[in-house]
Amino acid sequence: MQAQWLSRLGSFFFLILILFFAFSGVFGTIGTGNVGIRTTLGVISPDEIGPGIYMKWPFISKVQEFTAKEIAIDVQDLTPKARDNLSLRDMDITIYYHVAPGGITELQAKYANQSARDEESGVWFPAHGLVSRLVRNAAYEEVSRVDSLILHTKRDEIAAAMHKNVQAQLEANDPKVFSVSRVVIRSVMTDPSIEESIRAAVANQKRLEAMTIQTEIAKREAQIKITEAEGIAKAQAIISGSLTREYLQHEVNQALAKFAEKGSAHTVVIPANMSSTPLINIPSPK
Repeated sequence: MQAQWLSRLGSFFFLILILFFAFSGVFGTIGTGNVGIRTTLGVISPDEIGPGIYMKWPFISKVQEFTAKEIAIDVQDLTPKARDNLSLRDMDITIYYHVAPGGITELQAKYANQSARDEESGVWFPAHGLVSRLVRNAAYEEVSRVDSLILHTKRDEIAAAMHKNVQAQLEANDPKVFSVSRVVIRSVMTDPSIEESIRAAVANQKRLEAMTIQTEIAKREAQIKITEAEGIAKAQAIISGSLTREYLQHEVNQALAKFAEKGSAHTVVIPANMSSTPLINIPSPK
């Protein structure tokens, strides 16, 4: 009797265990901002599963959770060649993009091996490999348009060109599915010989700027002198124009009158070439 009871109890626990494993795979949840992709017997369902609780057939179907939030991909250790055929020592880039939730199922069917799974959260990043490859190609293409000596000054321009390049390719293959937020060039390390040339170019530029400033100062000083000379010439022209014969005669008369008032002078010497004649009679000595 006891053996029969133990057998039934064992069967009951075995049934509970089977039901637990069966129903543990029936329910699941999708986080906010994510969608689920259901695959049943290898066939992908065309409809995405929205955030919340979902059900699936155990053992014959699975649901993968994909993010529709912004994704950041770090592409590192690139060595593209510049326009002058000199290679960079290292270039690190980060691209930010997101995928329209309604287009993730189609992407998964089209690029099944291009998605990447985040080991920490278990969430999948759609078309991760595709975007990584495109941004890598864009980096090599855009860097090849710029000389190595000025490449470090063109980081923003190169990043903007890469952004446009990648977005155009994604849009051409999958319209209105991808949106590239931005491309950031985090690091650019050139070859040591290029860095030395850059330093020399910067030093020469600084010297040129100093010489330009000195030249500008000299020009300003010369302009000041010209302005002063023009002022003096104009003043002299004004004075010369006002010195009439009558005015000069008046000045001579005023000077002789003051001279005569002293009373002790008996002789006045007038230059032979003086055109003005004194109008004052001075008494001759007795």
